[in-house]
Amino acid sequence: MVSKDKTKKDFEELLLEVRKVTRVTTGGRQMSFRAIIVVGNKKGTIGLGLAKGPDVSTAVSKASKEAYKNLFVVPITNANTVPYVLEMKYKSSRVRLLPASLGTGLKAGSSVRSVLSLAGYENILSKILGSNNKLNNALATIKALSAYKHADHFSAQLDSLAEKEAAQHVDAEKKEEKAEEKTEKKEVKKATKKPVKKTAEKKTVKKEEKTEEKKPAKKVAKKASTKTTAEKKEKTSEENKA
Repeated sequence: MVSKDKTKKDFEELLLEVRKVTRVTTGGRQMSFRAIIVVGNKKGTIGLGLAKGPDVSTAVSKASKEAYKNLFVVPITNANTVPYVLEMKYKSSRVRLLPASLGTGLKAGSSVRSVLSLAGYENILSKILGSNNKLNNALATIKALSAYKHADHFSAQLDSLAEKEAAQHVDAEKKEEKAEEKTEKKEVKKATKKPVKKTAEKKTVKKEEKTEEKKPAKKVAKKASTKTTAEKKEKTSEENKA
């Protein structure tokens, strides 16, 4: 918010609308006036005031005081336009603001034009999509301008993104270092490991040797048995001859 000590010389006042308003009470109808005033310095500060009074002068003075209370700063780019497209709704009014290049001019109508010109925009496109009520359109544009985010917000976002990326990079480096340390430890363990005794291979070799030793013994036994049977047959044949 802008400080209240700002001098009124730097600001311009614009009376948007004065309307007669009636209020029905038990005693009868009470007549009053409603005034809408927009205040701006054409350098990025704008405010809107709305007030009622028994006559026009009191309503206008009240509205101007209210407008100075509601001053706020709006973002203006180097091309004197809005930073990005924005659409805002207020009651039955809907206003869309679009950025424009240099030399485009202020293309807006109704109360939207007066609000944007006092804010300091020179190149901008706008569109009224809802009703043509001056008060609602002015409040919709004020709401849209107050919803814009300034350069500080985006710079802070960029800083936070840069910090996140740096932290992710550091984490990735740490993970890589840990993985390298693990691989080095594994290699050292492999190098320092004692040669395992090949018990299984020795067992298989012993079995093969035993089988080789048993095979010729069996063959010799078979040969001996065949010799004894042949001798027995010869003896039986000789006995039969005798």
